[in-house]
Amino acid sequence: MTISTNTTDNNSTAILTIVSTGVFMCTMDSSMINVALPVIMKSFHSPFALTEWVVLIYLMTITNLLLVWGNLADRWSRTGFYSTGMLIFTGGSLLCAISLNIYFLIFSRLIQALGASMMMATGPALIKFAFPSGKLGRGLGMVGVATSLGLMSGPLISGQLLRWTHWRAIFFITVPVGLFFYFYGKKHLARLKRELQPLRSSRPGSSAEHHPFDTKGALLWGCSVTLALFTATHATALVHSTNNGIDRIVLIAGALAMGICASFLFSHEKSHPAPLIPISLLKRRFFSMAVLSAMLSFTVLFSVLIIMPFFLSRILELPTDKIGYVMMALPASVFCVSPLAGKIHDHTGEYLVAACGLFCCLVSILLLSRISMTTPILSIAGYLALLGFGQAMFLSPNSAATLSGVPNKKAGIASSTLATARNLGMLLGTAVTGLIFTYFFSNLTGGLDMRDASPLHTEAFISAMHYTLQTIALFAGLALLASTLRGRNR
Repeated sequence: MTISTNTTDNNSTAILTIVSTGVFMCTMDSSMINVALPVIMKSFHSPFALTEWVVLIYLMTITNLLLVWGNLADRWSRTGFYSTGMLIFTGGSLLCAISLNIYFLIFSRLIQALGASMMMATGPALIKFAFPSGKLGRGLGMVGVATSLGLMSGPLISGQLLRWTHWRAIFFITVPVGLFFYFYGKKHLARLKRELQPLRSSRPGSSAEHHPFDTKGALLWGCSVTLALFTATHATALVHSTNNGIDRIVLIAGALAMGICASFLFSHEKSHPAPLIPISLLKRRFFSMAVLSAMLSFTVLFSVLIIMPFFLSRILELPTDKIGYVMMALPASVFCVSPLAGKIHDHTGEYLVAACGLFCCLVSILLLSRISMTTPILSIAGYLALLGFGQAMFLSPNSAATLSGVPNKKAGIASSTLATARNLGMLLGTAVTGLIFTYFFSNLTGGLDMRDASPLHTEAFISAMHYTLQTIALFAGLALLASTLRGRNR
């Protein structure tokens, strides 16, 4: 007898609500941080290269652990990992709120990321089991709505809190939400676990379940990602270094160490019977190109989310609440378009829907790379809305096509691989944006850091931002090419 892998209809809505809540919390937190970053930098008087670690440590930790949690969840319990992740994320939020210096804040963001990575690695897999394949795009589209709600409410809430209270309030606000949905979710996730138990006990065991966890692969992966990020951020700090000789040696050594770790990683993964990185899936073009285009699309998205609040704050001198309103244009567009994009994919299954979305992203970046002090605020908001439209048209169809093309026993690792690609894109976008902007701004101002920017440096700031976004447009073009090469899932 064939056992369905989908949960009952009565529990589908609850599972969707629980997963969407986790996504909402993580994305709202990230968007609030982006708006608050200039205020945090001013509060601690920390350099930009150090302040951006409030974002980078969060993304780096998630990127390092998503594949680990995805593998372990496939072996043990996706539901248990998800609920535990929500509790850890809530505790990390509380630690962030009581941080007394920039270093403790960075550490607290690491704790937050531990919980967020557990939710992100298992959430889409839970949706896969909660919805039939013909409605998977719609289910993921609703998760896209939750993503956009988090991104949309984050700047608005952050702007109001920063104006009337303190930046610590942006972390306190997620604590009661996380606790409430942790206890709400325990009952429904336990029910999902019971419904999936007959399926798990009756199916043939996957190869991963009969082999030890790939601990060496996990360590090599973590070392590779960490060294790559440290190398990129050290290159950014090198711009202002007074001891270029030693710093250049450190930079070269870091790059070489990263390359060695990466080569050992891929050599090890090819020979391991149950590798951390799903080599068998990545050999399939539809999967590898979908993962690559997801990574590049988030590189583009996060570059804009990092640099635009600084432009609106430092150059246009908008108050924090108005910055939130302008930045809301992007997620508001995602909110409106995501359900439609999921339905279009369910009806057509056409990969060109995602490619068209990435084309809109490319046009948006090219438009943003031409803005100046005289550009109307509504025009800037319109460009951001176009970027959100493109992201929405790409994300849900890309994820649905990818997850529907993998076997159920690999749903967890496929889900975590996609999430890893998106977070690698966020890391890459943050690091590349910081490096390129710092390099050009420093050269144009005689060695100044962004924290020292004043109205006298407006022209230099805008020029550095233009160079940065023009570079990011290349990433948007590569994402469009990769998505087009993906083709249909056969």
